[in-house]
Amino acid sequence: MPVKEIENLKLYYSIGEVAKMFNVNTSLIRFWEKEFDILKPKKNKKGNRLFTQTDVDNLKLIFHLVKERGFTLDGAKKKIKDNKNDLVDTFQIHKSLTEIRGFLVDLKENL
Repeated sequence: MPVKEIENLKLYYSIGEVAKMFNVNTSLIRFWEKEFDILKPKKNKKGNRLFTQTDVDNLKLIFHLVKERGFTLDGAKKKIKDNKNDLVDTFQIHKSLTEIRGFLVDLKENL
C-alpha cells in the first residue's frame, strides 16, 4: 500500500508529514486542497497548514480515487459529492482486503 501509516496518532500533521505519508510533493497536497472542498486544513499564525486526522482520511480517499483507480479530478469530485458514505465504506473494505492479502502472501512465503 503506497500510503505510509504513522503509528503515533497526532492531533495535527504538517504538510511535509502528510506528503511523506503519500509519497508525493507538498505542491500536490496544496493543489488538492484548492480543488477539493472536503479538505480544510487549519492554518496557524504563520500560515502553515495543519492537517487533522479527518483531513488525512479525506486525502487517502482522494489519493485512492485519483492515483490508484485513475479517476480524473472532476470524476473524483463528482464521485465524492454523489455518495461519499458508500465510497468510504468501499475504500475501507478495499484497504482491509489488501491488508489480508499481504498477510496471506507473507504467511505463504514463510511456510
